[in-house]
Amino acid sequence: MTAKNAENAGVTGLEGYREQVRAWLAREAPPFSGSAVRRGLSFAEDLALGRRWQAIKAQGGYAAITLPTAYGGGGGSELLKTIFTEEELRYDLPTEYFTISLSHIMAIFLRYCQDEEVKRRLGPLACRGEQIWCQMFSEPTAGTDLAALRLKAVRVGDGWRLDGQKLWTSWAHVAEWGFVVARSDPTVAKHAGLTTFYVNMKEPGIKVRSIRRMVGHPDVNEVFFDNVHVPDAQRLNAVGKGFQTAVEMLMIERYSGVEDECLAGTTLESVVEQARRARLNGGPALDDGEVRALLAEAFIERQGLRSIHRRALLAIAGGKEPGPEGAIRKLLLGRQRQRMGRLALDLLGAEGVYMNPAGSTRTDFAWSWIDPAGRIAGGTDEILLSTLAERILGLPQDYRPDKGIPFNQNA
Repeated sequence: MTAKNAENAGVTGLEGYREQVRAWLAREAPPFSGSAVRRGLSFAEDLALGRRWQAIKAQGGYAAITLPTAYGGGGGSELLKTIFTEEELRYDLPTEYFTISLSHIMAIFLRYCQDEEVKRRLGPLACRGEQIWCQMFSEPTAGTDLAALRLKAVRVGDGWRLDGQKLWTSWAHVAEWGFVVARSDPTVAKHAGLTTFYVNMKEPGIKVRSIRRMVGHPDVNEVFFDNVHVPDAQRLNAVGKGFQTAVEMLMIERYSGVEDECLAGTTLESVVEQARRARLNGGPALDDGEVRALLAEAFIERQGLRSIHRRALLAIAGGKEPGPEGAIRKLLLGRQRQRMGRLALDLLGAEGVYMNPAGSTRTDFAWSWIDPAGRIAGGTDEILLSTLAERILGLPQDYRPDKGIPFNQNA
């Protein structure tokens, strides 16, 4: 059953699609998943394993379910992608290297790229895992305020010269291409002076330097641009529309990123199992009223968020624009991940202090609890709270003294 056929068949088709996915994963995933396969691999070896898995997914039509088939995708909906992701997450697979490329960058690239031939060439390469893309938003002085970016884009002949720095860029050190937001006009208000481009990460003048994170995961980097030439043909959307393009990408990220209900952390089920094994007051911790209450609260919250998420996906499938539901889900899931991690560590007692060097945020409670990435990437908790306050509760916007003032008068 193809993605399109499953959609057209309705609920029965979706149930059949899930069974098809389960059977396919049971057949194809084991050689690529689990600690027995991935433990002890170097970063390069795990990345190579991930590329092979991505290629197999592409052959099966599962690599990029929502992207058009003309560009290597499956031509399906967010509903089908959610079904596949839910089933794939049952396995410990090396998929993290390709999430940014395929979950939100490709959608924007394919929408705004000016060259059809380029789209047909680069799209399938990304879907097969042969090329990785990175997303360059944050800067040393612009994190939560995306419109405060300073990386310069100066028009030079038939292209642009980029100079400046980006920060917290995931997978830039292994990326072939990158999406970048730059300041193209400092004489207008900050939201109006941004333009977006896609750039070859091997271009002369681009330097990538790794950032050591507390959790030890080798994913984030800072990227320096020194007199980097970018053809105007690599501009995405109109000049000055960079802020709108970036927000559009963030909206997609907040939906695609929360298909993983544990935000790349340990699952609620694993915490329940730990409560079943742990001893408290002479019996299983799961029998303790306070522990059961915390787990029940987390379960109820998860079920409510699932309903919100699926309602939002149905609305998107019906042609509506994404709403604030993605912000609600990401905010609460990020908090729940660390809340459940803390509970698991409490249940472990003194053993919770130990962080397994071979562990990961998905397999080790300490790693999962200590990593705050799920509450930062795609918008911090504070930004999400402001979004919800303004868009759902109708509260007045925060005071913004630089609103409407040319950026170079505030710099």
